[in-house]
Amino acid sequence: MQAIILVGGEGTRLRPLTYEMPKQMLPLLGSPMIEHVFASMAQHGVTEIILSLGYLPDRFVEAYPDGHIGDVKITYVTEPAPLDTAGAIRFAALQAGVTETFFVVNGDVLTDLDLTALLAFHRSHHAEATIALHPVEDPSRFGVVPTDEEGRVLAFVEKPPRDEAPTNLINAGTYIFEPSVLDRIAPEGRVSVERVTFPALAADGVLFAMPDNAYWLDTGTPTAFLQANIDLLARGADGVVDGNWIHPEATVHPDARVEHSVIDRGCVLEAGAVVRDSVLLPNVTVGADAQLAHSLIGRAAAIGERVRLGATCVVDCDFVVSADSSFDGDTSLSNR
Repeated sequence: MQAIILVGGEGTRLRPLTYEMPKQMLPLLGSPMIEHVFASMAQHGVTEIILSLGYLPDRFVEAYPDGHIGDVKITYVTEPAPLDTAGAIRFAALQAGVTETFFVVNGDVLTDLDLTALLAFHRSHHAEATIALHPVEDPSRFGVVPTDEEGRVLAFVEKPPRDEAPTNLINAGTYIFEPSVLDRIAPEGRVSVERVTFPALAADGVLFAMPDNAYWLDTGTPTAFLQANIDLLARGADGVVDGNWIHPEATVHPDARVEHSVIDRGCVLEAGAVVRDSVLLPNVTVGADAQLAHSLIGRAAAIGERVRLGATCVVDCDFVVSADSSFDGDTSLSNR
């Protein structure tokens, strides 16, 4: 089965780390996020994934030049101009020659959703399109999807005020489309699947939705990206030891302390350094007696001696944080 993964966004909420790298190529426990998405989809019979590229497309091609991640084939399709979500889906599907039922996934979402069950639901309801739903406490940041008893979508309400949301079930960013949906998308210009395509399908009674309580996380912010890594640590993913993932080629001084953190290849932690609930990308240096908590440190950054970083600091790649500095509270450190 084929799937389209939308990876064309600029990842502005994760800047400065996404100035040089698409957010889907940022690592979770040392492996690019996109590889985790591929592995999840492969478990449900997906054999080809079309990557709908827009921002820094060469980063994907350079990382996977043989056109595969594991046993899953990659087809690269780059938008000629920003087409929004529906426009990107249509363009990618036509370029890749999609002619049968296919999945669509937002590339910055991590989930354990049972795609096999979603496909069975889609087919049993003879839907033209099906949306996976996820319950959240505050639906105001998402597309809210009320349904009838059969799962038919009654409306598609994009980012309603919290006290006006008709349900707490949100669009989870995973869909199943019949090829006929492509004919509903205008061939030119920007078209939003959330604001245009889904409401039109709902009005015709051919859009269905299935709720699911599976693990689900939108990783598009620094806090959420940190949480994705910490969740994998808590699950005891491959390579996790004592609640940490430390690359074999990292150097951690015996007097340094690491708690619930990811220390990638080539990192160096000097004596007395403390790293807690944080992610260090490759080749980061943490000076003696520095303390990092709930922070995201970019590739080859240098954290000086006795530095204090608190929640949630994001340090740019190659950035030097001077000794004895102290930062806290959603701070981005960058020269850009």
